[in-house]
Amino acid sequence: MVYKELLQGGEKIILVVVDGLGGLPVLGSFTELELANIPNLNSLAKRFPMGALESVGAGITPGSGPAHLSLFGYDPLKYIIGRGILEALGLDMEIREGDVAIRCNFATLKDGVITDRRAGRIPTEENRRIVEKLRSISKVEDVEIIWESGKEHRFVMVLRGDGLSEKVLETDPGKEGEKPIEPEPLDPSAEKTSRILKKILEISREILKDEDRGNFFLMRGYARLPKMEKFEEKWGLKAFGTASYPMYRGLAKLVGMYVPKDTPDFDAEIEEVEKNFENYDFFYIHYKDADKAGEDGDWKKKVLALEKFDSYLPRILKLGGIVAITGDHNTPSLLRSHSWHYVPLLITSLKAGYPTAWSFTEREAIRGSLGIRKSYELMPILLACAGRLKRFGA
Repeated sequence: MVYKELLQGGEKIILVVVDGLGGLPVLGSFTELELANIPNLNSLAKRFPMGALESVGAGITPGSGPAHLSLFGYDPLKYIIGRGILEALGLDMEIREGDVAIRCNFATLKDGVITDRRAGRIPTEENRRIVEKLRSISKVEDVEIIWESGKEHRFVMVLRGDGLSEKVLETDPGKEGEKPIEPEPLDPSAEKTSRILKKILEISREILKDEDRGNFFLMRGYARLPKMEKFEEKWGLKAFGTASYPMYRGLAKLVGMYVPKDTPDFDAEIEEVEKNFENYDFFYIHYKDADKAGEDGDWKKKVLALEKFDSYLPRILKLGGIVAITGDHNTPSLLRSHSWHYVPLLITSLKAGYPTAWSFTEREAIRGSLGIRKSYELMPILLACAGRLKRFGA
């Protein structure tokens, strides 16, 4: 890659990812960003260039994994990584070669039909209590079963043994009112794994039958550890990543960033960055609340989440360096899910281009001087803005 030959020292870089940042019109013709009182973001939009990012490709709605890897400068079509391995790494689980990690959701099942795919987003304390019950399933045939509680309705199951495969059908139908999908093998090599998972589900139904909300669980994101180039090797930056949700911690760890423990909220994340700012070249900071509200279809809650994020901006900007503010994807409340639409981007450097916007919105972003780019093109632009790329050629 030509960028490796051009790397040199320069300013520090901060990448702030507002999960689910953008939206679609929810009140008249206004999006959540247009309805929000975000004076700090709007002030930055008047002073610095904006643009928009496409996470994967036209019309392709990205998961959080490929969307983040693209922001980190990796082609998301080359690195296909299951969510299970990201959640497991984010929970600081030991993952060995050959292990299969599965991201699980507690769900509510009634008469064999899913009535709530997230079990009402049960509190994390309740999650831990139920996972403790599941730990009684520690071995099926010759396969060790390892459980780890996550946040709210999420947890991880790891299978450890010989002859395992990640090529199994995910059990989440993606909407309420449907029956769970059976974990059938997608390849002959996965027949053993399918059999093990069906047995685990059978045993767990009996264990969880008295639970009001988390009386079942859905499985998706089956994955093994991938082999990939580390962030520092790729971009010449000593990197620090922080997030309050395990999956995003796992993404940062996967590419070799240092990730501190004990960051339960955004305030704690920023505090860790402040404490470590002198020791690293690149910082990834993740903000989750806008995505959660969008997935719940609650546009008012998303507006409040965006306003809350805006209140933290002076503290982040005070750190110095080049700051990029964007999202991994949009999560419009109108859709109650991720979407394929262009994601707003702002870079606090006039080296990136010229200001064109009057406010930080989706409409202003797509007209901005940064243009519309693939997300994996962002890192080279940030390196250039930070003075970290030498001239190419004579």
